[in-house]
Amino acid sequence: MLTKPILGSLLTAALLSAAGSVLAQEQTLNLYSARHYQTDEALYGNFTKATGIKINRVDADDAGILARLKAEGAASPADVILLVDAARLGKADMDGLFLPIKSAKLEAAIPAQLRAKPSAEGTTWFGFSTRARIVVYNKMRVKKSDVDTYEALADPKNKGLLCTRSGAHPYNLSLFGAVTEHLGDVKTEAWLKGLVANMARAPKGGDTDQIKGVASGECGVALTNSYYLARMMRSTDPEDKAAVEKIGVVFPNQQTWGTHVNVAGAAVAKNVKNLPNAVKFMEYLASPAAQNYFADGNNEWPVVANAKVNNPALQAMTGGSFKSETIPISAVANNQTKVQQMLDRVGYK
Repeated sequence: MLTKPILGSLLTAALLSAAGSVLAQEQTLNLYSARHYQTDEALYGNFTKATGIKINRVDADDAGILARLKAEGAASPADVILLVDAARLGKADMDGLFLPIKSAKLEAAIPAQLRAKPSAEGTTWFGFSTRARIVVYNKMRVKKSDVDTYEALADPKNKGLLCTRSGAHPYNLSLFGAVTEHLGDVKTEAWLKGLVANMARAPKGGDTDQIKGVASGECGVALTNSYYLARMMRSTDPEDKAAVEKIGVVFPNQQTWGTHVNVAGAAVAKNVKNLPNAVKFMEYLASPAAQNYFADGNNEWPVVANAKVNNPALQAMTGGSFKSETIPISAVANNQTKVQQMLDRVGYK
C-alpha cells in the first residue's frame, strides 16, 4: 500500500510532467515553406534563439504545399504557410486553407496594399517581401523608349521580339491581374492578344531563360522578375556576366501607374495547432532584422518602411528607387480566374 506522502509525490510528478508536455507543445512551430534560400536558415535560427520556439519545417514548392494541406485536411500539423506569389496566396485563400488573424503589429508594419483584404474575423495573409515584374531588352536590337511600358509590349512595332514564360504561370497571372485592375477587362484582353501577336517564339522556360534569350538575340524583349536578373548581376559565372552586359532593364510605367510588384507572403494555417506561436512568428517576420533576411535572401525588397537592404545589384538596377503600383495585391490575386479565361480566348499558352 502506498503512503500518503508517496501518493502526493507521485501526483506532483504527474502534474509536473503534464505541464512540461504542454509547455513543450507550446514551444513548437510547424512551418510549411516554399522558400528555399540559404539565408533563411539564419532567419529561423534567430527566431528560435529569441523565443525558444523550435521550428519544424517542411520544404516543397507552392503547388506541393497546397496539395499537401488539402490532403491532410483537419489533421494537418501546419501552423504557418510561406508562399512566394500573390496568385498562389490568393488561390490558397479562396480554397479556405488560411485562418484569419488579428495583429496590431502586422497591421501597423505591413502596408494595406500588400496584404489580404481584411474581414470581421481578421486578415488571412500578409506580404513580407516584394519583387518587381520588369522588362529586359537587347540593347543592340531594341530602343528602351519602345518598351518602357507594359502596354508597349503589345504594340505592333515590337512584333516578333517578345519572349515570356507560360502565360498561366503565377508570375504572369499576377502581372496580368494587375493590368486588369488598371485597364479593365476589355482593354486587357486586347493587350494580351497583342502580346501573343508579338511573340518571337512560343512561351517556354523560366525567367532566367527569358533573360538569356534576350542576351543571345533570340528575343528582343522579355518579362522577368527582378530577382532573377539580380542573381545574374551578382553571379561570378563568366557567361552570366557576358549576358548581363548585353541587356538593358526597364521598370515599366514610371510615368503612369508604376511597375507591378508581387509579394512573398505568409499565413496561419486553417487548422493551426500552435496559434500563439504562429502569430508570434508572423510578427517576427515583420521585424527590421527579419526583413533583411527575408528580402535579401532572394534579392528582393522588404515591405517594412524602416528596414534597410544593402544589395548592390538592386541598387544598380534601380538607381536607388522606382515608382511601384499601389493597387491592392489582394485584388490582383482575385483576378487570376478571369485572367486565365482571357488567356484561353486569345491563345496565350
